[in-house]
Amino acid sequence: MSCNCFGVSFANRKRSAPQHASGLDEEILRNINLFTYKELRSATDNFDLSNKIGRGGFGTVYKGILKNKIQVAVKKLSAESKQGVREFLTEIKTISNVKHPNLVELIGCCIEEAHRILVYEYVENNSLDRALLGNRSTDINLDWGKRSAICKGIARGLAFLHEELVPHIVHRDIKASNILLDKEFNPKIGDFGLAKLFPDDITHISTRIAGTTGYLAPEYALGGQLTMKADVYSFGVLILEIISGRSSSIANRGGTEKYFLEWAWELHEEGKLVELVDPALGEYSEEEVTRYIKVAFFCTQAAANRRPLMNQVVDMLSKNIKLNEKVLTAPGFFNDGASSSKKKSSTESTSYEISSVPTTITQVTPR
Repeated sequence: MSCNCFGVSFANRKRSAPQHASGLDEEILRNINLFTYKELRSATDNFDLSNKIGRGGFGTVYKGILKNKIQVAVKKLSAESKQGVREFLTEIKTISNVKHPNLVELIGCCIEEAHRILVYEYVENNSLDRALLGNRSTDINLDWGKRSAICKGIARGLAFLHEELVPHIVHRDIKASNILLDKEFNPKIGDFGLAKLFPDDITHISTRIAGTTGYLAPEYALGGQLTMKADVYSFGVLILEIISGRSSSIANRGGTEKYFLEWAWELHEEGKLVELVDPALGEYSEEEVTRYIKVAFFCTQAAANRRPLMNQVVDMLSKNIKLNEKVLTAPGFFNDGASSSKKKSSTESTSYEISSVPTTITQVTPR
């Protein structure tokens, strides 16, 4: 989707990089629409709390209305966040020229004095986590038709990032709060502040560990070995959240402590997968929902090389194809909690338990 869908082009807004942006990549700034701080302050009514629509790891997001009546989402970087400047520039470099129906579009930015602000297309139905886990008394009703379409849309967006773009992009923070829903409930992947470019000629990147606990692939959380399969793992966790209407951070199940993936896998082994399904789902095909859950297990396999590519996941979700369940093994867990009494040695299991605290992080110390 291009900016022209808003009924006006932003092309004439591109200007030379401002003088006070020295030290930043000026070549990047020449290829993006630049807004003044005054414009965005006016659009958000001086960043009034009544216009606040969300908060990311490095700033607050406000709804804004520009002078031409176009609605936008304005992400204001926290002034004290030095680390966030890196994520700010990463987001601009990563998606300023990337267009796809299942990716949130970056319209422009503001760099004036200490201000660092990103301007996105406005997405009407806010984030997926709010729709799933928020106030159920709202008008949002995510029936199975909507939820299956959301799963497939996210999968298509990730397949585009992983396999169609050159260089490829690994998002590194796929989770419900980073998926936005438009007025038709089409999903759009947002927040590319932790994303990494992934050239064709390498198998993995050794990097600082970043993402959200509860969604981190074990091989990445333990050793910082990043591949595109880390996103696949996170997506598998997200499928289970979408179907269950539960957060992966909730560890207490029926009075006993069970991590989300552990609990889901036990239901699978007991032939009780329907117990995972959100009661608010309405009518659904048990066969189709069960297949989606099994796709989630394929995505969260302990060994990265046992997980499918995202284009394969799209096919697994979109086509009623027979899944080879004989090769399916228990999902991988990782727990970064120091007091865990359930930690398993590598000789006992190929799984690592996953943390129950949904915190966006930029470093985990492997245990």
